Amino acid sequence: MPGDAMPFDAIARAADLLVVLDGSPTVGDVTAVLVEHGEREPFELTADDVEAMRMVAPQLREVFAAPSTPAAVERINALLARHATPPRLTSHGGRHPWHLHADRDDDGPMAEWLLTSTGLAMAFVVAQWQRRPGGICAADRCGRPFADTGGGSPRRFCSPRCATRARVAAHRRSRRPR
Repeated sequence: MPGDAMPFDAIARAADLLVVLDGSPTVGDVTAVLVEHGEREPFELTADDVEAMRMVAPQLREVFAAPSTPAAVERINALLARHATPPRLTSHGGRHPWHLHADRDDDGPMAEWLLTSTGLAMAFVVAQWQRRPGGICAADRCGRPFADTGGGSPRRFCSPRCATRARVAAHRRSRRPR
């Protein structure tokens, strides 16, 4: 079972997984995102795991889409209440550094691991920063989830590119004759 990264890393991993899981991902697609986010191989990921992850992804997207911190907290708490067990430390038999898990066991379902590890990370971020742990890009036709890594104003866009496109579009709209 993959290890867990620091909270912001786990939220960024979930955001990138949501993008891949929104469609018809292969085991290779999901594995690539996990490895890109520092998950150590070997871990056994099956087509059934990917399908189960795809089926639970909307629950995480609801948290990213929360319009406010209280709404995000309500959704995180509900997610943890439905899927998490008491947190525990694990090193997966010494194969990984010690980290927290809130799923049933080290060899539990990947979808459960995704929900609980992300939910736990989101809870830590809300407690630390007192704001939503991420969002959905406000740019027209984007809709990509993103982690909000704190500091400064809350983010509204998934990337500088989307922010620039939105600013340019707003500027052009404001310059049109009425």
